[in-house]
Amino acid sequence: MKYNINKGIGRTVEFKGLKAQYLFIFAGGLLGVLILVMIMYMIGINSYLCIVLGAVGASLIIWQTFSLNSKYGEHGLMKIAAKKRHPRFIICRRTVRRYIQITPKQNAV
Repeated sequence: MKYNINKGIGRTVEFKGLKAQYLFIFAGGLLGVLILVMIMYMIGINSYLCIVLGAVGASLIIWQTFSLNSKYGEHGLMKIAAKKRHPRFIICRRTVRRYIQITPKQNAV
C-alpha cells in the first residue's frame, strides 16, 4: 500500500484527515499501545488477552484522535492549552483613591 502525505506550500501536514498535532497524538498513542502489549506478553500474560487489550487500546486511540480532530480542528488543542494558562479574572488590590490621586511632577534639571 502507498499512502500519500499531502503538504502544499503554507499548508499543514495532513494524513487521512488528521492534521498537525493530531498526527503526533495518533502515532504516539499507537506506539504506546504496541509497547504495552509487548511488555504484557513478555511478562507472561495470555497472548489472546494481550491481543484483545491491544486491539481495544488501539481502537480507542484511533477513535479519540479522530473525534478530537473533528471537534477542535487544526489549531484547537493549542487554543485550549492557551485558554487554560490565561487568568480567568484580574485581581486589583489598589484602592480607587490611589488611581485618582495626582502624583507631583519632578523638576527636570
